[in-house]
Amino acid sequence: MADPSLYRYPSPLEGYEGLEPLPDDKVKDGQSYVNPQTGVLSKAYEKFVQPISNDRRGGFDVHIYYFQGNKEQKTFANALWERISREFPELRVYRVWDQPIGPHVVAMFEVNIFTPAQFGAFIPWLVIHRGPLSALVHPNTDEEERDHTQRATWMGEKLPLDLSLFKNTEEMRAKHEAAQSQT
Repeated sequence: MADPSLYRYPSPLEGYEGLEPLPDDKVKDGQSYVNPQTGVLSKAYEKFVQPISNDRRGGFDVHIYYFQGNKEQKTFANALWERISREFPELRVYRVWDQPIGPHVVAMFEVNIFTPAQFGAFIPWLVIHRGPLSALVHPNTDEEERDHTQRATWMGEKLPLDLSLFKNTEEMRAKHEAAQSQT
């Protein structure tokens, strides 16, 4: 995981300053707190929060990994790919790669999620149906390395990623921007 000290974090209470303190009332179980109802649902139910993409790129990528030399995992990955394609046709499902690609050091396939509702349906489904496979869930923002590290969530065993790809991309982008500013 990326070093958290490398990033800035806005206050989680941004936009909620100066409000009355929350009540100390607990529900019947005596453990959890009563949340005061406002009658308005969070906008996060309808649209991913900024800076997560809400366009055709998709708000989240899910990379589902298998060890390409493991016959059982390969068979399971292909069956899972087919099931996802059939049960979730609204999601974008890429081909099953039988070798490492990009920053992913083992074989995998990718699924793109476009809405919070799709996320809410697909991720719990995958928790149950992913079997022996690991999955990386990450948002899509303009910070690819951070998306794949500090903002990432793993299901199953966390696998290494080749982050050098992102460093090379950032260097190329910086050189391009410098060249553009000189013209």
